[in-house]
Amino acid sequence: MTSPAPHAAAPSAQLVHVGRQPIYDRAGGVAAYELLFRGRLDAVEAGRRDTFATSQVITNTFTEFGVNEIAGDRPCFINLTREFLVGELPLPFGPERVVLEVLETVTVDDAVEQGVARLRHEGYRIALDDFVFGAGHERLLGLATYVKLDLLDTPEAQLEEIVAACRRYHSIRFVGERIESGRERALADRFECELLQGYALSRPEVLTAASLAPSRLSRLQLLGALGAADSNLDEVLRVIADDPALAIRLLRACNSAAVAPSRPVTSLRQAVVLLGLTHVRQWAMLMIVDDVATGTVDQLTDAVTRARLCQHLAGDVGAAPETAFTAGLISSIAGLLDTTPAALAAQLPLAADLVDAITTGDGPVGRALGLADAYLSGGAVAAADPARSYLDALRWSTRVVDATASTRAANATS
Repeated sequence: MTSPAPHAAAPSAQLVHVGRQPIYDRAGGVAAYELLFRGRLDAVEAGRRDTFATSQVITNTFTEFGVNEIAGDRPCFINLTREFLVGELPLPFGPERVVLEVLETVTVDDAVEQGVARLRHEGYRIALDDFVFGAGHERLLGLATYVKLDLLDTPEAQLEEIVAACRRYHSIRFVGERIESGRERALADRFECELLQGYALSRPEVLTAASLAPSRLSRLQLLGALGAADSNLDEVLRVIADDPALAIRLLRACNSAAVAPSRPVTSLRQAVVLLGLTHVRQWAMLMIVDDVATGTVDQLTDAVTRARLCQHLAGDVGAAPETAFTAGLISSIAGLLDTTPAALAAQLPLAADLVDAITTGDGPVGRALGLADAYLSGGAVAAADPARSYLDALRWSTRVVDATASTRAANATS
């Protein structure tokens, strides 16, 4: 699998990054990837391994790139901090595609042990990173699927002690990490490490994509709508539709293994129903932790206006209004992400007719897009009162984007 080619982002977009280091089996095949925080394209080391870093890795992997783009059908090792292990922050994906790494910096107490036991019961595989005796992580050996051995800095006598103790747990597999020379590779063979990782095999690569981040206010509003005692689907949809970047991220989240749709998505409403309000709430929480800046007011207003106009004009061509809005939104946001509508649509779990509408203008939804573009370019359109539809769309989108403008500006300078 090749890395997405880095490219310059559009002015309204920012670049997001994920570090990816292969983990090999003993035959030399790539068995998994460890995903690492990277703050910039040329970063050599992670720079930070805190809750922010974990949140950004998860959000970027599942809602910016898509887990299939990052790892194909291979599992991903993801570092977790205490907040995730004890359940203070959610894991909005299922256990099928990930291995959860307990960082060596986590203090293992009763709350962490209980949290890891809960995650193991839910089907997640657990890896103990840079395992050493005496740090308290031996309490988790009975729950672990993998133990990662630091073959570079751990004395051989200590490695022998660790391996002997871990062999009492028949489910544990060893990952020999920090293999930087033939010496560490020989140690991996000596201790029968099933998986291998290190600079001598492959250095981490940084994957880069353009991103338009949801505003902090939109995410807070979404959490508010979801947190109400009588959570209203229409209110949730309104908040999502009000922020194009939030809508795109949640559409991408539909591709995560925990909620992968059994049928293609045709609208935001269907995506939210498929995700479920619980998963939507979890993604919103992680995006708040991730909390990054977003695009300009004018560009977002234009994008939302076009989507809303498509929705208004849908009835004139026999298209479903919600599907027309989704098509207008996706095709408008593509330019802000410095990509094409076809490329963006390919990353989302969309129905074939919706993809055709976005990429070729086919079908009723495609005709709605055509009507909107014709009107916006000054042409005559065969629709009932398009001027009124446009003015309504402009008023609505201006109100929506202005409501978050001050928050966007604050985020950009913080």
